[in-house]
Amino acid sequence: MSKSITRNYVFRDSKGIFVRRKTATAVTQNNAVRSQITSESLTTAAAAVYTLTLTNNLIKADSLVMASVKYGGSTTGTPAVAMVTPADGSVVIKIQNIHASAAFNGTIVVDVYLVRNSPAN
Repeated sequence: MSKSITRNYVFRDSKGIFVRRKTATAVTQNNAVRSQITSESLTTAAAAVYTLTLTNNLIKADSLVMASVKYGGSTTGTPAVAMVTPADGSVVIKIQNIHASAAFNGTIVVDVYLVRNSPAN
């Protein structure tokens, strides 16, 4: 029997912004302007896509949300942000393995930053 562990850390970064860190595929991070999410261990094949859904009450369909990706425990494959699609209350982030042949062999870390809630802000 496997056990899933989710970690949730909340702290202020050097600019006083609340940052939340979690480990999961679908994450809820209400009231967070910036989040750092570590995926579960992945074996995403070359050219395949990993999808992460972040639920956050501050995100609106017209929000500007930026995402970046880096290795966590994975040492192979080449993760790249392929698409960021905000909706009311959530954002879907697609990470593609753009390596020609190697699959991911561990975790990746996705940083998400809510730049603004709407064009008027």
